[in-house]
Amino acid sequence: MKKELFLGMLTLVLLNSCTPSSMEPLDYVNPFVDTHKSRWFFFSSASRPFGMVSLSPDTWVRGSWNSGYLYDSLHVRCFSHIHAWQMAGIPVMPSTGEIKGHLGMEATKSSFSHDKEIAIPGYHKIVLDDYNIVAELTATTRVGFHRYSFPETDSACINFFTGAYFAHGTVDSSYVKKVDDQEIEGFSLLGRTGRRPKPTYVYFVAKTNQEIQEFRGWENNILLDPETVIKGKNNGAYLRFTSDGSPLLMKVAISYTSIENARKNMDAELPGWDFEKTVEDSKDEWNSMLSRIKISGGTEKQKIKFYTDLWHSLLGRKIMSDADGKYCDMTGDVPVIRQIKLDADGKPVFPHYNFDALWGSHWTINVLWSMVYPEIMDGFCYSMVDMYKNGGLIPRGPSGGNYTYVMIGDPASSFFACAYNKGIRNYDADLAYEGLLKNAYPGGIRDRAGYEHNDNPTGGGMTFYTERGYVPEGIEGEGLHKDGASMTLEYAYQDWCIAQMARSMDEKEDYESFMARSENYSNLWNPESGLIHPRNMDGTWIENFNPIAEEFNTLGFCESNSAIYTNFVPHNLNGLIDLFGGQENYASFLNKSFEKAFPNNFIAPHGAHARSWVDYENQPSCHMAHLFNFCGSPWLAQKWVRTIKESTFGDTSPYGGYNGDEDQGQLGALGVLMAIGLFQMDGGASINSAYEITSPIFDEIEISLHPDYYSGNKFVISTKNNSSENIFIQSAKLNKQNWERCFFNHNEFAKGGELELILGDKPNENWGKR
Repeated sequence: MKKELFLGMLTLVLLNSCTPSSMEPLDYVNPFVDTHKSRWFFFSSASRPFGMVSLSPDTWVRGSWNSGYLYDSLHVRCFSHIHAWQMAGIPVMPSTGEIKGHLGMEATKSSFSHDKEIAIPGYHKIVLDDYNIVAELTATTRVGFHRYSFPETDSACINFFTGAYFAHGTVDSSYVKKVDDQEIEGFSLLGRTGRRPKPTYVYFVAKTNQEIQEFRGWENNILLDPETVIKGKNNGAYLRFTSDGSPLLMKVAISYTSIENARKNMDAELPGWDFEKTVEDSKDEWNSMLSRIKISGGTEKQKIKFYTDLWHSLLGRKIMSDADGKYCDMTGDVPVIRQIKLDADGKPVFPHYNFDALWGSHWTINVLWSMVYPEIMDGFCYSMVDMYKNGGLIPRGPSGGNYTYVMIGDPASSFFACAYNKGIRNYDADLAYEGLLKNAYPGGIRDRAGYEHNDNPTGGGMTFYTERGYVPEGIEGEGLHKDGASMTLEYAYQDWCIAQMARSMDEKEDYESFMARSENYSNLWNPESGLIHPRNMDGTWIENFNPIAEEFNTLGFCESNSAIYTNFVPHNLNGLIDLFGGQENYASFLNKSFEKAFPNNFIAPHGAHARSWVDYENQPSCHMAHLFNFCGSPWLAQKWVRTIKESTFGDTSPYGGYNGDEDQGQLGALGVLMAIGLFQMDGGASINSAYEITSPIFDEIEISLHPDYYSGNKFVISTKNNSSENIFIQSAKLNKQNWERCFFNHNEFAKGGELELILGDKPNENWGKR
């Protein structure tokens, strides 16, 4: 009933706010999709694309999972400015009446109602019912902008919980100083976590448009005597104002380098007090990014989900550098403030980014960003090369300037290979290649298991891999995810990606060496089990082997099982198909996997990833429906992609849509690719890589091509007879020429053109066979 009520409310909002002809991409974005069970960094309403500030209401503030904004929560506990990978900070909460900030967020929380709530990209409005305060939020890239409409009172307060236990853990210390009657400044020193290994400073400056009547701090739940400076642990401060009912405005700028640079960020991005203009500027920026893909046809629900997916693909990963290009490098023993190179106009050539792992991104954001947002991919490559210069390793999921070593392997290899081979090269490519080579040998980042922070890592098993051609089970070393079969399969793919880059760079010896290593997946093929089968330390097959199990993962497989990881050979599917005994055998195995997974909607519950034959809740399975394009059954790819897009990812209520962990834009990007009917099995890493075709859900898709990277103006995909029943491609034309293949190459995309698809309700089993 909750879902039906929400959908009805959403439809009313859309109908009352815009006519169909006036709808812009932003108008379709629904930030509330699947917010009933959010991860901390999932929900960021008042934020710009990749914004350092991601300001939004928090209804639960403890833990990295099931925290942040949770749709079914009854109370708002604060508005905080950072929702990032292993990062949170500067929570504030307005209140009236008795001073209670020193008693913590539970004392100042307020009830709220969704009936009085609005959220769109760049703006959030919510009413704090316990105080009769209308709170509105917007932001620039590095500044949060608050507008609070208090009732008339002399006890209008804003509580700064700068030293509170928050999200990922403790705050080691915090500092707040009253600068003058309208400004405060300070910092929170975020304590280390099991993933982000070093304490990290978040500096801030806050200015108000009204005079502060009282400034007072607290420590350990006790109010302190009035002072202009508060410094310590488990502390915070409140600002008290006298309200005549006119809106109180507050700007909060942050920086990871210094208080002074937080102030400079405010001066650069938000020197004035025009709240409405800031909202409009944010909407314009989001519309500019989202409108690079224009769609027509499809249902309203499909449009809502499409642009919500696209929004998420640009939301979760964050800018860490200041407006002037300074950023904090935490890769060494002590923090170092670095400077990004400036262009001829004195502006940073790129922002510096931090992000959760790129694990699995070869089937999601790598493909989408390289097609539609190549400048973003360029910037991420630039950031990773900078981290290699600074700390000696191309990173795997940096947070707060730290290496985190999240997950396994070196997923940056596919990211760089995709970028380089699509001509995205505004970084030191030679240095990037050098760093990828280092990661591919013992002592590189592959040798670090998940979160293995010690000085002599061995949990990644690279000595075994280079000597034996596989990683066995039972390797020593600290860290998590010491799953030898998954490591072997992912290393083999990553070797192939390096080989593709080597080929482009005319590094022939490296090309031949890494191509040979890319065949290592076959060392774990067991003809008796007919699947990828982990090996013991002595080389024997592990016993009690099962393709699935009621567990988080089966032995040897990272958050998955053999039923799924057996399909992880994106670089040599012909080789995998040969191991199965041919296309017919493999297509049968694959189709049976989907039929077995159908009753569970093609997902396994988060925390039980080994349970299912197909699991679109997690990265290792994201390619499986597209595999049919490689085994002579493209019509089955069309069937299962459309089925999964609708049943697994089609929900637009707060109770579905991503099914657990959207993971910083990865499942959003996958949803976009499924909707437009394009995919890249090899992650776009090869020279002139192929785009595999399935049937889009819209009548027309127009992709604008970035003029700094691609020669064409736009690439258009059009369909005829498209409907929920007509999901099978009957025939195709590429640039007015009959097209019988289920793929086309990147060069065709980059120069612009049109793909025309005729759809029907019955499969044409003769079209598209490779």
